[in-house]
Amino acid sequence: MPLRIIFMGTPAYAVPTLQALNEAGHKIVAVYSQPPRPAGRRGLELKPSPVHEAAERLGLRVFTPKSLKGEDEQAALSALKADAAVVVAYGLLLPRAVLDAPRLGAWNGHASLLPRWRGAAPIQRAIMAGDPETGVMIMKMDAGLDTGPVALTETVAIPENMTTGELHDQLAEVTARLMVDAMARLERGDLAVRPQPDEGVSYASKILKTETRVDFSRSAQEVHNHARALAPTPGAWFELEDASGRAERVRVLQTELAQSDATDAAPGTVLDDKLLVACGDGAVRLKRLQKAGGKPLAAQDFLRGTSVAPGTVIG
Repeated sequence: MPLRIIFMGTPAYAVPTLQALNEAGHKIVAVYSQPPRPAGRRGLELKPSPVHEAAERLGLRVFTPKSLKGEDEQAALSALKADAAVVVAYGLLLPRAVLDAPRLGAWNGHASLLPRWRGAAPIQRAIMAGDPETGVMIMKMDAGLDTGPVALTETVAIPENMTTGELHDQLAEVTARLMVDAMARLERGDLAVRPQPDEGVSYASKILKTETRVDFSRSAQEVHNHARALAPTPGAWFELEDASGRAERVRVLQTELAQSDATDAAPGTVLDDKLLVACGDGAVRLKRLQKAGGKPLAAQDFLRGTSVAPGTVIG
């Protein structure tokens, strides 16, 4: 028989898994997502999360508690009599009572090769660190932070120019496929788990605004990894003076490593008329940029409207 599943997720990353489980014929008895957030230029409207919107399109019941720590919320969840909970980027702490409520436990689709990159931002941190590969793991949740035993794994390569946006979309589809497989095995009673190794633990802390500024004094490889890890959002950025001398923030959405003979140029120096920029070691070419309030532009289009002469120091 199909499983009775509580689905718990919030961002767009989780939507393919919700849709795939529904298409696989499982009974989604409820969808839990974080509460609607202020949206619009003035923040006067409350916008449901992508999972919330997807669940409503599918005709599923949606709950948006601010917390699951209260006895009333826990009792309501337990009353759903679910066989399993499926958790993908939900973003709220799940107390022990919630983890224990489903008959067959709570199962998480996590976007890393655990125990590497436990925590909130595994995709960004893997790219920022220059990891050549990452993946998805389906894990039975316990009280720790992404510490539970692993059931299924799929490894995904990270090409040297791949951005977080591109990897995000690929891993979201892998997560959906693996979770459908996991729930089918759980339904048959043959979903085996193995403990995570004790070695190789690292933590993917949340991306802070204070670390989004480009530091051209770092190596070209580090600058490149930093930019693609933050693309498309929140976006790495630098400051560029406009014609009046006012500093204007520019987001870097795409870079590539490049060769340069100007080994003595100060970091941040623009080396040619195509936005080759010196770093602490090596150089990067800025390929796609965006001014505040503007559209993303390829470098050649950006330069049509903004003069950045060779010798300019940016940062």
